[in-house]
Amino acid sequence: MVAVAENATKQSMLGFALVSALAFGSSGIAAKPLISAGLAPTHVVWLRVAGAALVLSPLAWRHRALLRERPALLAGFALLGIAGVQAFYFAALSRIPVGVALLVEYLSPVIILGWVRFVRGRAVTWRAALGVVLAVTGLACVVEVWAGLGFDALGLAFALCAAGCQAGYFLLADRGGDDEPDPLGLIVYGFLIGAALLTVLARPWEMDFAVLKGAAELGGGSVPAFLLWAYLVLVATVFAYATGVVSVRGLSAQVAGVVACLEAVVAVALGWVLLGEHLSAPQLLGGAMVLAGAFVAQTTAPASPDLSQEPVRT
Repeated sequence: MVAVAENATKQSMLGFALVSALAFGSSGIAAKPLISAGLAPTHVVWLRVAGAALVLSPLAWRHRALLRERPALLAGFALLGIAGVQAFYFAALSRIPVGVALLVEYLSPVIILGWVRFVRGRAVTWRAALGVVLAVTGLACVVEVWAGLGFDALGLAFALCAAGCQAGYFLLADRGGDDEPDPLGLIVYGFLIGAALLTVLARPWEMDFAVLKGAAELGGGSVPAFLLWAYLVLVATVFAYATGVVSVRGLSAQVAGVVACLEAVVAVALGWVLLGEHLSAPQLLGGAMVLAGAFVAQTTAPASPDLSQEPVRT
């Protein structure tokens, strides 16, 4: 009976991980129409982060000790994992397809392995090297290097910066030691601090709030922009992070990280159906190689605290 109960619990946690990946993968589909409607990428990021911070703020008092105990980790997570990765990801969305931006961001495990090998001077396994080769080769197919880059170079640079921010947070958290904080508390204060940082960067007082009163194009029709913002905050951020935290606590962080690779699949599929962002056969094959490389890189990475392996989500 105990074994049956444990198996049922693991299946339910896997369900939470899948739902979380689906919710995260849909964030770009809600954000890109808002950008196309006239909002700057930095303003859309600010709306998302500030909205999530407002919703999560009632939990701040419960985790207030983190401000005293782990200020550096909170600052790093807010700057890289919240403000940096999302600002660069949304900037990439304004110039390249959603699926391509997310696939490029999945190079972060490869960046981490490169840092471990060439900066920290630690050996990596042949499987890790295989993951790097797969991911880089796949990226070459996704961006169609044989055609002189099939996408906007600046958009690709933004996506690479997002991958760098994500890798930077992983490496920062990996130096945090064994006394890892509550992931929920980290997320709450990450959004609160991230919202404050983005307020300085995005200058929301210059934003055209009238856009939220209008409509945005999605799937060949129009959708109230305010509903897209509400979806981005409540479903693709708060709900997605909450279910992700639950899944990581019930599964290993490594398993949850592998399931998170479905985010890119969801983003590509939704971009294809709702935004008309069709990818060619070589690009789809390249995307599969990027995800395979990320999977191999994650499963061969040196052991680190669970928190550092929890994907920084977009």
